[in-house]
Amino acid sequence: MCKTEYAVCGSPHLLEGSLSAFLPSLNLAPRLSIPNPWIRSYSFEGKEEWEVNPLYCNTVREIYPYSNSNRLLNIVDMAIFDFLIGNMDRHHYEMFTKFGDDGFLLHLDNARGFGRHSHDEISILAPLCQCCVIKRSTWLRLQLLAEPEYRLSEVMRESLLQDPLAPVLTEPHLLALDRRLQLILDAVGKCIDTFGEATVVANDTTQPQSPAVHRAKLGT
Repeated sequence: MCKTEYAVCGSPHLLEGSLSAFLPSLNLAPRLSIPNPWIRSYSFEGKEEWEVNPLYCNTVREIYPYSNSNRLLNIVDMAIFDFLIGNMDRHHYEMFTKFGDDGFLLHLDNARGFGRHSHDEISILAPLCQCCVIKRSTWLRLQLLAEPEYRLSEVMRESLLQDPLAPVLTEPHLLALDRRLQLILDAVGKCIDTFGEATVVANDTTQPQSPAVHRAKLGT
């Protein structure tokens, strides 16, 4: 029986927890911390612009470096990752300075991930739904992971079985991955139906040019 005087206790023998990985020292690998354009409001006093303006992405596209690099596509990738794990707390992202503006994003601080397996927070997908762009490589990979022989939950389950701490995720969390993946595919499909695949699905090395008007109807 679990008692308050115990430091930790299981249910009945499993214990929920989180793992942390540490990056090299900033002296060895300098990096920048950059506010997420789709930062969530953390107060009851008001909402961020993206939460009330379905045309918000048009504003982001005017701001460097989102105006002339792959950064926006990387932000969409990050949103898809966060939606799959249920992480609503992506207020910043980081980048190694060595690789310049087109370097990869560091997905740090995922502690809010894999919380409520029964809830799918659609607002996490705002960058995808408002901008209606996605990397071709990401789109193809998501479609592959929806196929029965490569189902995301099965791939994750098999991969995590090799971990010394297995089971890392409970079965409801694994099944939630498949459900959320389908919601992502549906969101991309809605964008393609509205703007066409050539506009929505971008080569990974180019910045897509998408219509600045009529995006409001995607939020209705």
